[in-house]
Amino acid sequence: MSERPATPAATLEYFVSEMDCAECARTVRGAIGNVAGASDVSVNFTTQTLRLTLDEARTPRAALERDLTRLGYPARPKGGDAPAGAPAPPAPDRAWHRTPKGRFVIVTGALLAVSALLALVLPSLAAWGFTAATLIGVAPLAKKAWASARLGRPFTINTLIALAALGAVAIGEAPEGAIVVFLFAIGELLETVAAGRARASIHALAALAPKVALLLEGGRAREVPVAALTVGDLVRVQPGGRVPADGTIVQGAAGIDEAPVTGESMPIAKGVGDSLFAGSIATDAVLTVRVDRPASDSTIARIIHLVEEAEASKAPVARF
Repeated sequence: MSERPATPAATLEYFVSEMDCAECARTVRGAIGNVAGASDVSVNFTTQTLRLTLDEARTPRAALERDLTRLGYPARPKGGDAPAGAPAPPAPDRAWHRTPKGRFVIVTGALLAVSALLALVLPSLAAWGFTAATLIGVAPLAKKAWASARLGRPFTINTLIALAALGAVAIGEAPEGAIVVFLFAIGELLETVAAGRARASIHALAALAPKVALLLEGGRAREVPVAALTVGDLVRVQPGGRVPADGTIVQGAAGIDEAPVTGESMPIAKGVGDSLFAGSIATDAVLTVRVDRPASDSTIARIIHLVEEAEASKAPVARF
């Protein structure tokens, strides 16, 4: 009797929205690491990316995506043309109060304020108000905690805060429970804002390098994606154009504006044999440049990688 051939494991990459803090990344990594057939799980909350190898014979990718949504981290597959490690495409600018965590702060803060007002005008109803504020505020945390527990991660920050708040209600200290939930919501929001600013900086840095280049072949130039360039290719850089990849000038001379990369305020005169950084600008002449490094290994790409590593490797105590 012949055996069915084994389904090869697939390497999947996702952009994970709402994964914007170190605890979020630990929750996603721990939960997905417990999924049958998942291995080599790697997450980065700075770029909001998840990468893993999945045996779909054991767990279909649709089930994996459903588990992520239940955890509170909706995921969408990464486009095939997105380079590995690329940050999530920038979402439309939203004020903090239009984000899920911003709305959570507003709701918990409003409930706490109403309960405090009740304590002043109707003291007999204050306890009920604080209890309602705590229970309503803790509901989404409890939902996330339950989803994490089902995936083998029972002890997360959501679990601890939910238990602390419910414990306060149980011993008759509902005001403290409501305050705990509100302060936790503020902390989560501040971390989200900080992560958003870090992502914006990474996007701004990544935008320095052009997306297309003029590749020279047989004396003619044609536009190609920068990602398609290989070491040894010759590219043309027009006056005012950006250098598409780290390389060396083989023809021409020009003033090179490296301010976007190095911060140097004045253009530097460079000619044949001089090195150029991707993202620098040829100010006044046409150059022919030999590609020395692929786009994924350019100076800008390495700076981005270092920034991402620095953000992702913060000690847990740095959250407080």
